[in-house]
Amino acid sequence: MKLAVRTPVVIAFPGSFGSWEHDATIDDVACVARAADRLGYFHLTCSEHVAIPSAVASQRGARYWDPLATLGYLAACTQRIRLATNVIVLGYHHPVEIAKRYGTLDLVSGGRLVLGVGVGSLREEFDLLGAPFDDRGSRADDSLRALRASLSRREPSFEGEHHHFGDVVVDPCAVQDSVPIWVGGRTLRSLRRAVALADGWTPFGITLDQARGWLDRVELPTRFEIVLGPTGALDPIDAPDRTLSVLGELADLGVTTAQVHLTEDSLDRYLEQLEALAELHGTDPPPDRRDP
Repeated sequence: MKLAVRTPVVIAFPGSFGSWEHDATIDDVACVARAADRLGYFHLTCSEHVAIPSAVASQRGARYWDPLATLGYLAACTQRIRLATNVIVLGYHHPVEIAKRYGTLDLVSGGRLVLGVGVGSLREEFDLLGAPFDDRGSRADDSLRALRASLSRREPSFEGEHHHFGDVVVDPCAVQDSVPIWVGGRTLRSLRRAVALADGWTPFGITLDQARGWLDRVELPTRFEIVLGPTGALDPIDAPDRTLSVLGELADLGVTTAQVHLTEDSLDRYLEQLEALAELHGTDPPPDRRDP
């Protein structure tokens, strides 16, 4: 089981936001990214919300850094770690737009993109952007099929229920032969969508018992990624036994990548926790993806 970082600072999610993160800068985020890269963490994350309705900001969080700008910056600060959108909302974008923008990110990062996607749930945000809401599920499925036909292809074409395109050039495009696509969400439907149309499932806001029950109801493809983290923060320095126990539960569930969260009161302490967790888990740095 690999370890991944739920990147601090870039999302201010209530209850899981360290005091140091309030005034942290991109330099602080880059410092975390470099450390995670050096320590062998598999990926870091950035998620997408354009505008959170004020009425739900206290539950959803109000801060969401733009994933393309953020991951593009972090690509230049790192060499090995993968850059995962966790997640972008399919309904906010045309699939060719995603293929071009994130294909360029894949190019400049040396093939390190993981495209995490979701259906979306905030009607107010859909309305603000002029995106259809009621049929967003079928549109998301169509977008996933269109992305399979578009990513890594200079001259993509697709004929689907909602999207139709061809006779176009998308240059640059992704350099990976097949960009990993993970589906996020907090329902059994999201898992079924991931199994049918993607390479992995990266749920959020669910318990291990929920995940276990849903996974028992589907047949997983080979080499399918299950990306899940514990519901609370880990403390590998002061609670190493509990940390190992939690990681063991995730591994027993079939999780392939544990996406961990660490909450601390300073950047220095956060970096100490990051290093302690890698040492406790026995993570080894992967080869430099930019090496010839």
